[in-house]
Amino acid sequence: MSVSKDYIVPDLYCNESAEDVVHSSDANISVQHFHENLDLSSDEESSIDVAFDSEVDQFLDYSELKRRFCSSSGSVTSRIEVVNWMLKVHSYYNFRPETAYLSVNYLDRFLLSHSLPQGKGWSLQLLSVACLALAAKMEEISVPFLLDLQIMEPRFMFKPKTVQRMELMVLSTLKWRLRPITPFDFLHYFIAKLEGFGNFRSESYNNVISQASDIILRTCRVMDFLDYPPSAIAAASVLCLTDQYVDQISGGFHQRVSRVRKAEKMLQPHEAEN
Repeated sequence: MSVSKDYIVPDLYCNESAEDVVHSSDANISVQHFHENLDLSSDEESSIDVAFDSEVDQFLDYSELKRRFCSSSGSVTSRIEVVNWMLKVHSYYNFRPETAYLSVNYLDRFLLSHSLPQGKGWSLQLLSVACLALAAKMEEISVPFLLDLQIMEPRFMFKPKTVQRMELMVLSTLKWRLRPITPFDFLHYFIAKLEGFGNFRSESYNNVISQASDIILRTCRVMDFLDYPPSAIAAASVLCLTDQYVDQISGGFHQRVSRVRKAEKMLQPHEAEN
């Protein structure tokens, strides 16, 4: 099958600008202030503590993967293409944001351990189909058939048996660890720190969740964001939307997400340093 021009992105990850990911002007959300008193139960606080500790244990060094991709323009373009394809399929089926994020997470973690054959674009496409299928099975109530998942003009089509064999290879490589800590594990926690967003059912709260989720998914396209832990990406997305700064937060939170400032600057490259 021919490749749709919609999937060709001219910029390479090595040279891409983070300003293409998001601007604070994209969100029309009133400025709020962080406060220290959270309306969270002790169980929820304990869960957040576990998430913070777990992300440290699972954080991987993607420098070698980035070096490998950035050393070859063809490899970088191929990753852009398959990530864009996964996000388009995610949008078509209205999957949960977590599904899209996990599919890219599986892809990058697999590639961290395996080098695919050079010059064979079908192998990366097959991997992307398998990763998206696994993520959908983890997050979605209704999962399309494997053939129905291969829409939006992919470069290659694969028989279900072929995809299933690739799924098993991914599962083995990831050691069946399909529930990593993601930025979505921290979103509710950080938004709860915003004054005026304590009501989880309010329209403003849901707007922040939706727009922050969009920002997080956009970071999947940019390999530089692999350098940041999930909590930093989640916090930076909320800070961007609400025009807040990490200096306004003190105590253990600031120490835990000390890399938020750098992640936030990547999301808002034109914002003055505070």
